[in-house]
This record gives sequence, structure tokens and C-alpha cells, in this order.
Amino acid sequence: MATYKKRGFKPKTKVEAQEFEEQESTTAEVFSTLDESASKTEEWVSRNQSYILGVIGVIAIGVLGYLAYGQFVQNPKETSAANEMYYPQQYFDQALASTTAKDSLFTLALEGAEGKYGFLDIIEEYSGTKAANLANYSAGMAYLSMNKYDEAVDYLEEFKSDDEILGALAKGGIGDAFMQLNDPKNALEYYEAAFAHSTNEYTTPKFLYKAGVTALEMDDKSKALKYFERIKNEFSGSDEARSIDAFIGIAKSGA
Repeated sequence: MATYKKRGFKPKTKVEAQEFEEQESTTAEVFSTLDESASKTEEWVSRNQSYILGVIGVIAIGVLGYLAYGQFVQNPKETSAANEMYYPQQYFDQALASTTAKDSLFTLALEGAEGKYGFLDIIEEYSGTKAANLANYSAGMAYLSMNKYDEAVDYLEEFKSDDEILGALAKGGIGDAFMQLNDPKNALEYYEAAFAHSTNEYTTPKFLYKAGVTALEMDDKSKALKYFERIKNEFSGSDEARSIDAFIGIAKSGA
């Protein structure tokens, strides 16, 4: 169909006149539809203006609130919690190095003294901070050293970390606690979780060995053999590998 864009166009024939009228009609319909759509959109915006502004306001307040919380609440809280960790950590380190009075030093680390917070105070007062998370680890290990195994499990289970060493040690510590509670099944699960957490020369052979010994105790010699052979093949330079041939022999007998 022809198009007629010039101003002052006058059709010369009846056919051109008919086409011209049809085109003008179509154009008018298009603009009419656009006008109606625009009007409906404007009406919707007008009717819902309060709602729209409210949503925008909530989003803006949320973003600003999050930024403000981080800057004025969480960051100072993290700093304060980290500062509080210095005091109990000293007692914890002294307890690890000491040959006597370990329990009293661990108690000071846990409960604090002289107006200073201990690990338990930091966990309660600074919940959600990195320091409180680390305090869960330290508290769990302190209780484990004090032979308070239920408490050790409780606190070590609260500790969360992607660190390849600390994460594995926490899971292995829970395994140790369950072994002392005469629960080798749960102990084995946590030893397996410990060496699966990361692969390194320190924690992996340590917990493969403990898992293997526990599996032997449960008379699962095939599983024990698998773990012992992994130590021999992958971690031949580790302390655990020194006597691993003897354990492999035990596991192979009737495996």
C-alpha cells in the first residue's frame, strides 16, 4: 500500500482517496491506542503513587540501614569483641603450655577474672561477631582439655570456619569428645568429617589415623584399611605413617 507523507497531499483518483482514508484511519487508531495506554499507565501510577513511593522508601531505608549498621554498629562491635579476646586468649595459651594448673588456667580463660571477659562472656555479649565464633572454638577445646566432653561438643558444634586447619581441628575435637563418651559411631563420623574438611599435611593424616583406629574398634577392618593405606600412600612423611604398616597388617587380618 502506498504511503502519503507530504503535507497538502490530495488524492487524484478514487483508489488513492480510499487508500489515503484507510491509512489515516489506521494511524489515528494507533495513536488512539497509545494515548489510551499512556492514560491507563498514568492512572495506575497516580492511584498507586503512595505505594510506589513507600516501596522505594523502604528499599532506600533498608540499604541505608544496612550500611549504617555495618559502619556504626557491627564494625565497632567486631573491634570491641576482638579486643576482649586478648585477655582470655592469654590464659588459654598459658594453659596449653603449662604442665600444671591447666584446669585453673582454662577456667580463667572461660570465665574471665579481674573484671575482664572470658570466652563465655564474649560468646554471650558479642554474638554474631568473628570473635564470638572463635571463642566457641577456644571454649570447646578448653572443655575438652578439662574432660568436660558434653560441653566441648556443644561449643565446638557452634564454631563455623572454612579455615582448613581450625575447621578440621574443631570437627576432630568433637570426634575426640565422643570417643571419651564411649560413642565410637559418632566419633568416626566426626573424624571422617575432619579429614574431609581439607587436605593438608597436618590434620588429614591425623584424623585418617584416628578414623582408622576407631573403625578397628568397631570391627570395620575394610574401612580401617582404606584409611591406613591412604596415610601410607599420600602422607608417607607424616608422624602417623611411622607405624602405619603395623596397623595395615592388623586391618588386613580378616578384612
